[in-house]
Amino acid sequence: MPKPQPSPYAVDDTAPRRSVGRTVGITLFSIVAGIVVLALIAVGFVAFTAQRSFPQLSGEVKAPGLDAQVTVQRDVLGIPTITADSSHDLFFAQGYVQAQDRFWEMDFRRHVTSGRLSELFGESQLGTDKFLRTLGWHATAEQEVEALDPIARAHYDAYADGVNAYLAENQGADASFEYAVLGLQNPDYEIEPWTPADSVAWLKAMAWDLRSNIENETERAVLAAGFTEAQIDGLYPGYPFDRNPVIVPKIATVPAVGTAPDLPAEGEAAEGEGETEGDTGGDASGDTDASTAAIEWTEADSVIDAVSELVGDAGEGIGSNSWVVSGSVTDTGMPLLANDPHLGASLPSVWHQIQLKCSTVSEECPFNVAGFGFSGLPGVVIGHNERIAWGFTNLTTDVTDLYLEKLEGDSYWYDGALVPLETRTETFKVAGGEDVELEVRSTASGPIVSGLTEDFTAIAESPYVGTGGTVVAPTDAPAGDYAVSLRWTALQPGTTASAIFALNTAQDFDDFRGAAALFDVPAQNLIYADVDGNIGYQTPGKLPIRGAGDGSMPQPGWDSTYAWQGFIPFEELPVSYNPTEGYIVTANNAIVAADYQYGLTADWDYGWRAARIDELIQRAIAKGPVTADDLNAIQADDYSFIGMRLTAAYSEITTGDDETDAALDLLQEWDAQNNADSPAAAYANVLWDTLVENVFVDGRENPAPLSGQGRLFLVVDALLDDEASPWWTNEELGVSGMADMLKRSAIDAYERLVDEQDDNPSRWNWGSLHALPLTNGSFGESGIAPIEWLFNRGPYPVGGGSSVVNATGWDLGQSFETVTVPSMRMIVDLSDFDDSRWNQLTGQSGHAFHTNYTDQVESWQKAELTPWAFSSKAVDAATTDTLVLMP
Repeated sequence: MPKPQPSPYAVDDTAPRRSVGRTVGITLFSIVAGIVVLALIAVGFVAFTAQRSFPQLSGEVKAPGLDAQVTVQRDVLGIPTITADSSHDLFFAQGYVQAQDRFWEMDFRRHVTSGRLSELFGESQLGTDKFLRTLGWHATAEQEVEALDPIARAHYDAYADGVNAYLAENQGADASFEYAVLGLQNPDYEIEPWTPADSVAWLKAMAWDLRSNIENETERAVLAAGFTEAQIDGLYPGYPFDRNPVIVPKIATVPAVGTAPDLPAEGEAAEGEGETEGDTGGDASGDTDASTAAIEWTEADSVIDAVSELVGDAGEGIGSNSWVVSGSVTDTGMPLLANDPHLGASLPSVWHQIQLKCSTVSEECPFNVAGFGFSGLPGVVIGHNERIAWGFTNLTTDVTDLYLEKLEGDSYWYDGALVPLETRTETFKVAGGEDVELEVRSTASGPIVSGLTEDFTAIAESPYVGTGGTVVAPTDAPAGDYAVSLRWTALQPGTTASAIFALNTAQDFDDFRGAAALFDVPAQNLIYADVDGNIGYQTPGKLPIRGAGDGSMPQPGWDSTYAWQGFIPFEELPVSYNPTEGYIVTANNAIVAADYQYGLTADWDYGWRAARIDELIQRAIAKGPVTADDLNAIQADDYSFIGMRLTAAYSEITTGDDETDAALDLLQEWDAQNNADSPAAAYANVLWDTLVENVFVDGRENPAPLSGQGRLFLVVDALLDDEASPWWTNEELGVSGMADMLKRSAIDAYERLVDEQDDNPSRWNWGSLHALPLTNGSFGESGIAPIEWLFNRGPYPVGGGSSVVNATGWDLGQSFETVTVPSMRMIVDLSDFDDSRWNQLTGQSGHAFHTNYTDQVESWQKAELTPWAFSSKAVDAATTDTLVLMP
């Protein structure tokens, strides 16, 4: 008889019993294992979905619309060289390639510039959309496109056709991984065809990013309610002409654009100089259904902050460095040109590197140009062709003014009469919601912006005006309600869209100046070098001539004497050509001395970077000859003026706290270099941040703004020579006098740094405290951690600082994290373009998880530049992939 088998459900009393802890442990392991399996499945899905949109780099692709085949060669960094037989095919291919690399970025940007983010992300973006639609960037871009000359228009049309050829075969997640994520919130979204206006509108966004002094003008207007005029002047001092350089100490005499083929060096007489030309006209008139949202988008504190996060932050650190050195002092006997624009940190970087090459350069196809452009915009913005090189820095001239208006009903007062407001209705489609309408109102000065942002609304509620250098409450205002309007050169149709092609094909300084004459918005310093050994500089831009006001404060909109009177004629703008010094430096410092016949701004960058660059170039010349390595070392320079100044101020101070005094001892051994691994730099910058908070903000009934570290460098530098200043006393902090404030701030800074890093100074380092988080401009700020993880990278330790040549800015009183950066660096060698170098912040690709998404970050951290192939031989040697686009 067989032996009975135990029931599978019977309890085996002889088996060892598992402990409760072991049972729970196995259960948890099972749960974790299940999560891991699900995570692996999710990662596999993400990887598969993300890679669907990666660009095809090799082989052949049909691209209907081409006239002939086009070759696209890419190097290991994914940088394309496009060679085509015609201009049409060249820009068609550029549109196709940039859509391959960055189409989500392009689509996102056009929704920003047209005030249509709510269509993508729902009602959380309505405030931003209303502000941007009020400014009317896209509408202005449409007017500019209609005014393009036939050749430039053909380039934009060809570019748009190339983008749309790519979209014809790539929709949704096949175009970019972001569309798969967008489907969680807005599954019915469909990509629209690209248009030339979508391209041109991005120039308005860059103009906003580089909008100069409107923040300072707004701050002064808000401060006027609680500060005296003298206090405001002390907080916003004038440019220190006695200590920091100007760009053009002596304006060169050169022929008017297009009048002479041969240009004299600076100081020589110009033969055949034509009559002054330029636009002196102008008047005061201004130009004017989805599923329920699932993603909780992170909202900025204000509309201005939101716009700045989307298109670039004009706050701390925005600026740029550029300089050009004559061949008379270089090792090659030819010029070297360096440039590193400082913009808000973004992922992907704002720049897309590219070379555009006609297979045979001719009148019909005149392009052989390489450099940095914007995805969505045809041509090269900064770079070189086969004869000239050029670079940009922000001009920092005042091209924006706020006007106080007086409204009665649907009219506003102007020169004693009521004038009807210009109005239009804007309709916003909202994902997951009903359409929303907004009435946009405009005066002769521009659109009314109060009611849209907190600061502009505060100005209307507590109005002060600047009249002839004084700050007063209006006494002659007509009846009615106050409002604030904005006058800005970028709100009128301009010609920058054509200037890009003129720059790309310029052959000499005269051509370069002709292109500069078209480059009206954003206003930039343009530096120049050519293969004949010449160097130069030109102020471009549409720069207003003001009436009674100086633009530093809001002005009475009801009085036409404060209206703009026209624009500075181009031939009267500052220019330099082969200066005797042998070099030209621009770093957002003052362009000319204070005796220049036109008012340019009250708010230059204060010149600390320019002074340091000038000093280092002079050292390099004295050591001589100057090399490209010397220029690269200057770009990487971390010297801090304020760090040096604080070191001197604290040289005789002890606090009585042993740990703090040990930290202060670090400063006395420090070289004032904000190196990433420096403990002294960490303490010095925390001390600086703490000192200005204690002096100007903490406990004060009327705190002063901490924007603009360069400005505060000058303010505090003057205070350190004025022990009697009332700013040194802060009763709320229990501090009286300069010595007491310095001691208190040193102790507070030590305690802050201990909280941030450790109580062991050997473990302090500036780089991790000042680390750069690379945040994707769209889904990287979604508010959902797993989605943000997909797109964001970092943080990355960095050195440098605000108003340092290696300009990595941070916001005083908020966080030490880097927010503005050298967005790219380049050094062009005019003796051999193949010996040139370049680098950008992140990488070519906008596709998360692509090899080229962040492959340039490590080099950027070290300020190391990579070889820049230009000649056919060098490009062929660097090529790793070749794609042929077929008609």
